[in-house]
Amino acid sequence: MPRPATSVFALPDRLSHKSAPALIAADERHFAAVADCLAHKVADLTARLESRRRDPAGRGAQTIERDTDIRRLVAELATLRRFGLDLCIGHYATARARSTGAGSETVYVGRIGLTGPDGTALLVDWRTPAAEPFFAATLADPRGVAYRRRYRWSGGRIVDYWDEVLDDDDELVSRVSPDDTSAFVSSLSWARTGRMRDVLATIQADQDAVIRADARGVLVVDGGPGTGKTVVALHRAAYLLHEQSRSGVRRGNLLLVGPHRPYLDYVADVLPALGEHGVQTATVADLAVAALGDAADDLLGGTAGMLPEEPDPEAARLKADARMVDAIEAAVRFYEQPPEQSLVVPTEWADLRVTPSDWAEAFASVEDGTSHNEAREQIHQTLVEILVGGASADDDAETPRRALRAELAADPGLRRELSRAWPVIDAGDLVGDLWTVPAYLRLCAPWLTTEQLRLLQRSDPRAWTGADLPLLDAARHRLGDADRARRSQRRRAERAAELERRRRVIDEVIAADDDPEGVAPMLRHADLQEALLDPSTDRDDPAAGAARLTGPFGHVIVDEAQELTDAQWRMILRRCPSGSLTVVGDRAQSRLDFAETWPQRLERIGLPSARIATVHLSINYRTPAEIMEAAAPVIRAVRPDANVPESVRRSGLPVGRGRVEDLQGVLEDWLAAHPEGVACVIHADGSPLALPTDSDRVRALTPSEAKGLEFDLVVVVDPGSFGGGDGDPDGADRGVTGAVDRYVAMTRATRQLIELWR
Repeated sequence: MPRPATSVFALPDRLSHKSAPALIAADERHFAAVADCLAHKVADLTARLESRRRDPAGRGAQTIERDTDIRRLVAELATLRRFGLDLCIGHYATARARSTGAGSETVYVGRIGLTGPDGTALLVDWRTPAAEPFFAATLADPRGVAYRRRYRWSGGRIVDYWDEVLDDDDELVSRVSPDDTSAFVSSLSWARTGRMRDVLATIQADQDAVIRADARGVLVVDGGPGTGKTVVALHRAAYLLHEQSRSGVRRGNLLLVGPHRPYLDYVADVLPALGEHGVQTATVADLAVAALGDAADDLLGGTAGMLPEEPDPEAARLKADARMVDAIEAAVRFYEQPPEQSLVVPTEWADLRVTPSDWAEAFASVEDGTSHNEAREQIHQTLVEILVGGASADDDAETPRRALRAELAADPGLRRELSRAWPVIDAGDLVGDLWTVPAYLRLCAPWLTTEQLRLLQRSDPRAWTGADLPLLDAARHRLGDADRARRSQRRRAERAAELERRRRVIDEVIAADDDPEGVAPMLRHADLQEALLDPSTDRDDPAAGAARLTGPFGHVIVDEAQELTDAQWRMILRRCPSGSLTVVGDRAQSRLDFAETWPQRLERIGLPSARIATVHLSINYRTPAEIMEAAAPVIRAVRPDANVPESVRRSGLPVGRGRVEDLQGVLEDWLAAHPEGVACVIHADGSPLALPTDSDRVRALTPSEAKGLEFDLVVVVDPGSFGGGDGDPDGADRGVTGAVDRYVAMTRATRQLIELWR
């Protein structure tokens, strides 16, 4: 008999044996209490949000506090309204303590915590220690858990559940309905939708251990295809934000770096589903664009992610070298040399001289961490103070310090000479000069050979490629915003001119007024003159806040990290001064030369070895064994030490083979036979491909674009073209890059793989 409509359970007829009251009555009662609590919580949050929005914005800290409260309340409401009762992912029951007779306890685990009006924990947040046994318990180590139940929700109701018995407590076991397959194994066969599925309820013990690992230092998560590396990365992001007090990560201060935009779109729903809305996500190209700020569109001519690859592999390798990032420092230093000649600055009181030692002192006064363009104003202020100090020492009584300071600050000759010695520089101009002025590049990168210098030169200084982005990023970081510096300089010049105008007005008033009791005599007092002329009375508008991706971040998670060049790693480390990182990747899937170990690679880019820990994931949860058995020889032919994981299941479908001209029939047959799921045609980069179907369930990607993604059906078109070769499916090595691309392409499939050859 079907359950009443008010029941939270909507089990299909084939699962009627799971509908027995003895199995679900306790859940029904508990979810009724959860529903009441959720209704009150939503009403309370809604009222608080409306009240906070009515509050006046205030100023300064009041504005920030109000906006923060509103964002927090909106995020909490969004999570509750998105899920409702399906906030609960499952529950576990502890085993009865036989020695003491203590009773068992049932703990319901949710995406967030929920406490009833009487203080009872209706749901414990999945990230808390109380929830850890739900994920970590195994038959080998039950963690005191007698059984565990995981729910499958659809439309706000439970359509299936899986019970796992981990203890022989007869009283508890009578309340469960064990399945032949676990919730996790069952979930592996569910059709894909083009977005990463919600897998929180099926996190495995080995994955949970990585998710909850300490955030201090660097954690490397090394695993082959299908081992759940991306799942671990995303859930670790949510966990670390929740554990901010323990890990030192401030809420909203975590960055997830993915390999490409399709990956970020694919995982976009995961973190909001875990109750986190503040994690920043980006590609490496996004980071560069954010750093370049308003200049990005003009400089790059559009989206940085669309920049072409460097046409010459050797030029790409040279630009990826960390030494080329260091060359940016040398390039900037070239424009930071103090003049070796004196400069005479005329003033109303005396002609003042800036000596070479004065220039050197002012240039050395720049505070550490100040960008080049912003430092120029510090230097100018120091020069003014040096000159004022020298003049005051000569004749303090007749030289009003503030008036002199105002005149020096406005002196065009002093600013002009400083601009020659320490010019405002645009990042694009700096890097462009390296590629068009051989002598400049040789000066900044003396380790380059003559042939390498020639190779890096080009006629158009702004013919940017993807390999230029890390160098543009380094230049922008070192130089700062040239436009902002110019705007600030204009505002300061305008203020100085205004101060000079005020001084002249005061002089004219004093000269024209003979009344000994009038206002003019008061203006003769130096203190009042200085107050009227004080530049601090003119407030400079603060510049806009830094872009959200410029950092710094308390923790950075990098997925598909094996693809990062040394120059790109410098971009990451620049935004993470704490060195708290989660590095997720697979050395075998790197298209780059990766002969080192992970610790060796990370030490080379500047991370201390003592703070690097590595965990290896070796179980393939995604790819059927039939596919992995075909893919393993492909990668081991070029990388014998590849971490090829062991699959947990077989699909019963052998790897299909055919001809390229069969593509249309293959896709049409699959779509007709599978009303759900997503297929992907993976082809060589740059090869023309016209999909024979307009179905929105078919994608077309290159191997690089497919990294991090998964599909029900994968059709690899002409694998021999990935790295050259004769197209023989049993042929010899077709090169490291070709083998890696084919391995990546093959292992995207969750059900079926077909290779089509020419």
